[in-house]
Amino acid sequence: MSTSQPPANPADPTPTAASSSAATKDDLRACVSAARALMVPAEREVYARGLAGHLLAAAEIRDAESVAAYVAIGDEPGTSWVLDGLRRAGVRVLLPVLLDDNDLDWAAYDGAEALAEGRYGLREPTGRRLGVDAVSEVDAVLLPGLAASSRGLRLGRGGGSYDRALTRVPYGTFTCVLLYDGETGRDVPREPHDRAVEAVVTPSGLTRLRPLPAG
Repeated sequence: MSTSQPPANPADPTPTAASSSAATKDDLRACVSAARALMVPAEREVYARGLAGHLLAAAEIRDAESVAAYVAIGDEPGTSWVLDGLRRAGVRVLLPVLLDDNDLDWAAYDGAEALAEGRYGLREPTGRRLGVDAVSEVDAVLLPGLAASSRGLRLGRGGGSYDRALTRVPYGTFTCVLLYDGETGRDVPREPHDRAVEAVVTPSGLTRLRPLPAG
């Protein structure tokens, strides 16, 4: 956000560009979350298996030696099939550990039995912490999200953790957000800190995008 822009006045009915964008993102989050809440567990399991099949077949993932991923929680598209498939293929998988300042540390994934409950119900690895910069050394990054635009703008939950992590990922690294069908091609507002991803995968397939340039 520009430091020259005055803060929004609660008494002013005219929102600033930043507050309007935030409101629009919040509306989209609410819309997507409501649709996800209607899914039943059996549906989610079928979707998770289909999504994993498309993702594990992608050349960028087949050729990867290391991948940064995450453990899905709640109504997010399931990732257990992805994580176990990567391990079976001999890929080194790093998972995030949420820090007190909402930044992300990383540790190796050693199986579901080596996960512990973290803040906000997250499932996190219990192994040695590798530091926030470990994500800069992987071949691919898989990200959670609620929606994505056709140019790769990702809508997260608003905490900013992955926005910070992505600043450490070199351009050219394969970045992909995992979503359900119907959550792609959405009109996601762009803010200065947003970095577009290169692909989106849903139960229907993987789509490589033309991400917007930085800035």
